Amino acid sequence: MTTTEVQRCGSTFLIGVSGELDAAAAPVLQQALDQVTVQERVLMIDVHGVVFMDSAGLLLLLDLHRRAECLGLRVLVVGWQPQPQRLMAQVAGMPGGGSSTGDRFALAGFRRLIEERARRESFADFGDVLPHL
Repeated sequence: MTTTEVQRCGSTFLIGVSGELDAAAAPVLQQALDQVTVQERVLMIDVHGVVFMDSAGLLLLLDLHRRAECLGLRVLVVGWQPQPQRLMAQVAGMPGGGSSTGDRFALAGFRRLIEERARRESFADFGDVLPHL
């Protein structure tokens, strides 16, 4: 189960995410994003409370990032935990079980990294690149 907590601080809109980030989290994340107003310039997603993320959850974060950019928001994701970091490293094709991919790449950079990997491997979209764990 995924829960969110939203806060506003100046021009920053913070979504705190807890629980498991998987396909079932889509409505909860959309509901949180729907609360963004024209006053916000930054969307910060705090994933400190995310104990598990699968490939569907990663796709949700990437989609949330893309939609927020379309709204003109700068997006920051903070608080990566070990399991989601390992998943990101695996998806990016980065060796090493202890990779701190979430710390080394902003989500935008990570998105570009896997888009490039998908192009190199001639995949149509992210779904073919992401492992189903």
